[in-house]
Amino acid sequence: MTTKASPRRYLMCRPTHFAVTYRINPWMDPTAPYDNALAVRQWENLRQTYLDLGHTVELIEPLPGLPDMVFAANGATVVDGRVLAVQFRDAERADEAPAYAAWFRERGFAVTEPKHTNEGEGDILLAGDVLLAGTGFRTAHASHAETQEVLRRPVISLQLVDPAYYHLDTALCVLDETNVAYLPSAFSPGSQAVLKQLFPHAVIANEEDAAVLGLNAVSDGRTVVLPVQAPHLAAELQNAGYRTVGVDVSELRKAGGGPKCCTLEVRS
Repeated sequence: MTTKASPRRYLMCRPTHFAVTYRINPWMDPTAPYDNALAVRQWENLRQTYLDLGHTVELIEPLPGLPDMVFAANGATVVDGRVLAVQFRDAERADEAPAYAAWFRERGFAVTEPKHTNEGEGDILLAGDVLLAGTGFRTAHASHAETQEVLRRPVISLQLVDPAYYHLDTALCVLDETNVAYLPSAFSPGSQAVLKQLFPHAVIANEEDAAVLGLNAVSDGRTVVLPVQAPHLAAELQNAGYRTVGVDVSELRKAGGGPKCCTLEVRS
């Protein structure tokens, strides 16, 4: 398999106000300790990793009272300069949506406000010419038709069935224009069949990979940045011809996020 890297433009949000004070996914435990300073250091290392790989990283100002705003992937979906804004399922994150939409508007992007719940690149991932769209826990199935209309790419609906993998980007990583890595058991039987047909050479993760959010990874087509705690997945990716860079964002995982959750791709 021949893989080729391409420089990417990412939007990130420093976890200045990161905390785990509520529970809106199975990873969050408000009674457990968390370390904001460690989360910031881990995030800074992730940002530097992207810069070292030659990517552009832009920043949105973190807002007090929004501890999950660090998870920029949920802030929008951007394809061909078109921005589909988000509508969060949970009230705790609702105020993130206008902040991200404003960031894009201020920079001249055409922004469409959604009519249905969608949580950005958490559930909508561009894979070549199509958009893979997850549903089952957060993003409403009705939003998939809206996504296709706004972003003007064919949408493939995928049903998530495991509450631990409540967003598509926790169960699947787009590696390049023709390939993905994923955890089959996170999807319904029908969606497993679709993924097998679309991506016959996919890298298959195991339960241990997924349990450390190993699939919440970021690929530029050649290099995959993934949690260092997923050595099996890293080895499988290398065997498939990809380069891997391991990062530790374990503090952010306490809120259910990994490298991808922290990274919104801006496709202008």
